[in-house]
Parts: sequence; C-alpha cells; structure tokens
Amino acid sequence: MSTPTRSTPSPGTQDPPPPKPAPSAAPRLARGGWRRALRRDWQLYSLAVLPLLFFLVFRYLPMIGNVIAFRRFEPGGSIFGEQWVGLRYVEMFLSDPTFWQVFRNTLWMGALTLVFCFPIPIVLALLLNEVRRRSLKRFVQSVSYLPHFLSIVIVAGITMQMLAVDGPVNHALGWFGHDPIRFIQEPGWFRTIYVGSEIWQTAGWGTILYLAALTTIDEDLYEAARIDGANRWQQIWHVTLPGIRPTMITLLILNVGTFLAVGFEKVLLLYNPLTYPTADVISTYLYRAGVESNSFSYAAAIGLFEAVIGLVLITSANQLSRRTVGTSLW
Repeated sequence: MSTPTRSTPSPGTQDPPPPKPAPSAAPRLARGGWRRALRRDWQLYSLAVLPLLFFLVFRYLPMIGNVIAFRRFEPGGSIFGEQWVGLRYVEMFLSDPTFWQVFRNTLWMGALTLVFCFPIPIVLALLLNEVRRRSLKRFVQSVSYLPHFLSIVIVAGITMQMLAVDGPVNHALGWFGHDPIRFIQEPGWFRTIYVGSEIWQTAGWGTILYLAALTTIDEDLYEAARIDGANRWQQIWHVTLPGIRPTMITLLILNVGTFLAVGFEKVLLLYNPLTYPTADVISTYLYRAGVESNSFSYAAAIGLFEAVIGLVLITSANQLSRRTVGTSLW
C-alpha cells in the first residue's frame, strides 16, 4: 500500500495567494433596508409626521431667533436684528445686580422643587402598591390625580383663596389665637406656598410611571425575599426600589435638565411686587424685560444663558448617572 507523497515547492517559487473574500453585502443591505422598511410600514411612519413637524416648527425653527441676543433688535424692524453688538447684552445682565438676585431665587425654587416634588411621587407609588383593597386604591388615585387636570389659573386661584386674610387657613389659625397672616404678601412665605401647591398638583400624576414600573417587577423576586426572611420594608429596599431605579434615574435626569425652568405661569399668577425679593425668577424677569419693557435682545441673551446652563446640567447628570449606576438617557 503506497502512501501519498506531499509535493514540496521548488526553490524560488511561492505559494499562490489565498482567494480574496467576496465583498460583503451588509453595507448594501443597510443602505436599502430603510427603504424596504419604509415601504412595508409606511402607515406607522406616517404617524410620526405631525409630531416631527410640531418640533420642527415650534422647537427648532425658533432657535434661529437666538441671534438677536447678539444683535440690536427693534420692534418693527428685521426679525434678525438691525446691528451686530456682540456680547453687549451678555455683559449687561452679568453686571446687573437684579439679575443675580433673580438667578439666586431661581436656584432656590428649582432646588426646593427638586428635593420635595421628585421623591414624593415615589413614596406615594410605593404606598399605593402596598394597598390591597382595590376600592381604596382607586379612590386615592382618583383624588391624587384630580389636581393635575385643573388649570394653573384655577390652582393659583384656589391657593390664593385658601391663604387669604379671611381664608380657611387664617380662620384655622384664629382658633388657636394666632393673628391673621398675609401669606400672599409676605416674601418669606412665597417659596413654601409655591412648593406646596406644586406638590399638591403634581404628586398624584407623577405616580403613574412608577406604578407602571412596579408592574414589571418579577413576583418570584418577592417570593425569594420572603423565603430568605425579608420583611416588607426589606423587600421594598432590596427588590422594589432596584426594580424601578431606571425609571427614577430617567425622570431625575429630565428634572435636572429643567432645573432653572421654574413654572412661569404659576409664579406669574401668585407673585406681586411685594414678593419680588424671593418670588421673581428668570422666566418672570424675562417676561417683564422682554414684553413689558420691549428689551427683546436683552431678554434673548438671558434666555440663551438659561438654556446653556440647562444643557450643561442635563448632560452632566446623564454622564454622572452612566458612571455611577449604569443608567442614562443616551
């Protein structure tokens, strides 16, 4: 039986080069994939047309108007300003003591709103999740959701009537021998009034996302925790809170992004010249400077400054969240 002999290349010859792989069709498929998806699901994509047009017309196109922060704008003239002035209006508000007082008020209001209004929906959702009677749970949800559907004008009106000199709150204080307090006219009370009304209006509606997130938690995790001897508080701490952590982080990042955008409508309806030292925020200051005083370029410079700070805050919060807990928006 003969064994096959392996031929050895002669000196001076080389092995033939390996065959070249066929060009990949992945880029071609990627280029044509969106066309096939558009033809197949054009009805679904058509639903996004109106939202995209809305954001284009009312969110992105108005950004062009930020150019008047660097140009002198006169009512009746060009919408892009008459003359280039550079950073003149930026230097004006940076050297204005009134602006820095307004900026501090905005920081205070934003911080108080974030500290008190963000965790309360979480606590309320956890409490509702522990309620076993459906009738009681639905009643509490309906009562807590109702203020969200009220107009801000109505909410401000109710707040002012409740805190009026002859209102229910002062009547209750009179039963204990306390003199009436002019809550709406006292600068020291405005932040408490604003945050309290904000909690009342938004706490119930804010629980919806958390209650939805609670339904996604696997019941086997609770069963395993009970087998290990965990009580209800330990189950909430080790199972429930980690289960809704992505939702919490997402909403926290969004709230940080709107940190300086304190509610303009409610502040405008509740404040008055007596409470300006603590109630005046950037949005109301912009309204008075731009609309009432016709200083549109000055107001645009302040608004652009506020937007830049908001962008920095939401980007920083997103990066910090990604590095610490591994959850982020992008």
